[in-house]
Amino acid sequence: MSNQSFYSLNTPLFGTDGIRGKAGDLLTASFAVQLGFWAGEVLKSEKTVPGPIIIGQDSRNSSDMLAMSIASGLASTGIDVWYLGLCPTPCVAYITNTSEAIGGIMISASHNPPEDNGIKFFDTNGIKLSTAISQKIEEGLRGELLPTVSQKKLWGKILYKNNLINNYYDFLRKSLPPSFSCRGMRIVLDLAWGASVNIAPNIFKQLDATVFSLHEEPKGELINVNCGSTNLKLLQQAVEKYKADIGFAFDGDADRVMAVDNTGQIVDGDFILFLWGKYLMQKGNLPDNLLVTTIMANLGFEKAWEKLGGTLIRTPVGDRYVQAKMIETGAKLGGEQSGHIICHNHGISGDGIQTSLQICSLLQQSETSLSKLVENSFKPYPQILHNIRFKDRNSLNLWKDCEALQKGIEVAKQSMKSNGRVLVRASGTEPLLRIMIESESSDIAQYWINYLVSIVEKYLNIK
Repeated sequence: MSNQSFYSLNTPLFGTDGIRGKAGDLLTASFAVQLGFWAGEVLKSEKTVPGPIIIGQDSRNSSDMLAMSIASGLASTGIDVWYLGLCPTPCVAYITNTSEAIGGIMISASHNPPEDNGIKFFDTNGIKLSTAISQKIEEGLRGELLPTVSQKKLWGKILYKNNLINNYYDFLRKSLPPSFSCRGMRIVLDLAWGASVNIAPNIFKQLDATVFSLHEEPKGELINVNCGSTNLKLLQQAVEKYKADIGFAFDGDADRVMAVDNTGQIVDGDFILFLWGKYLMQKGNLPDNLLVTTIMANLGFEKAWEKLGGTLIRTPVGDRYVQAKMIETGAKLGGEQSGHIICHNHGISGDGIQTSLQICSLLQQSETSLSKLVENSFKPYPQILHNIRFKDRNSLNLWKDCEALQKGIEVAKQSMKSNGRVLVRASGTEPLLRIMIESESSDIAQYWINYLVSIVEKYLNIK
């Protein structure tokens, strides 16, 4: 089961959110079979009691192919596969955690375009696989491990377990106050043609909301195209058109959500964390008044939270890092500006649908509009993000060794000092260099963005 022909030995296979790439390039059926085999071998070795592995998927056209291929690889190791079909990533995490499963797999490239796909792995607790276990799977793919030798051939079964999704529905309902209802609320949902198309509108309707759905079918060829959590224009227009109280946009696998308030203004993950955190703080349900977020969180958010008496810890970008820090510190709430929100008072993973339900509960209990809550929260510093696409990841990896760029970053930092921030990082899922400048002045932020982009274009090979 060696896989040396599939990728360079110098290039890590697992990124910040599993394995991601273009379907048909790295992510082929033959690769997925081998990946399933070695994932099965490694995950079996980590557990003394056998159990199944959960598989779910989003709506991408390539997701069926990858799900069935990786299931075949798992079955060849003697592991049973419980296949859920179309469902959100947090559904896979929840069912993995609450069943006898030894692991879970989600086939999705999250917010990426339709031609991409990805494979996310969870351990038996529904948490993203540790780096150590991921590396062992890679070692198997490289031919550096020997498969388990068995005296008799034991084949696993692939069982269709779509009914388990009902357990996720129950979990979402139980995370809400018993008396909670959305009666009287007008809510727009942008489902991004993805994994939330069945669950999100149904649960809001069960709670008596008046629901208006956009991109409400599982169309893999359109997933995330000009819609969803990374493109809110159509949601903003719909909130205005339907005179809605709130709008929510999910990404392709529904582990993140962005909101639009009743005036059409965007409410990102920073505002969601602040408002939810403040509510939990007032209820005494936020240990040490601690929030965990990433280096992307707005400086205005951080200063306002500290003014309330709270503590904010930053991690590298990626919900797995937020999750790890939350477990380490005992924090109950954390997340990312992009809308990955994790609340350990209720669940174990970033969950866009759960977050949207909790925001509606918060609105009901505060008896005010989301726009009023945001108005009374904090004023964000102007923050400009510019993505530069490289021709491949090998070219992208050279940015840290570019002396001119490193000097430019230092010049920008020294100029703004404590009144701004500079963040330059490589994307963990795409060949992109992300440059973020934050300053009290949008003109200053734009100046330093232009300055650093010009250096990248001059000294690095991006064509």
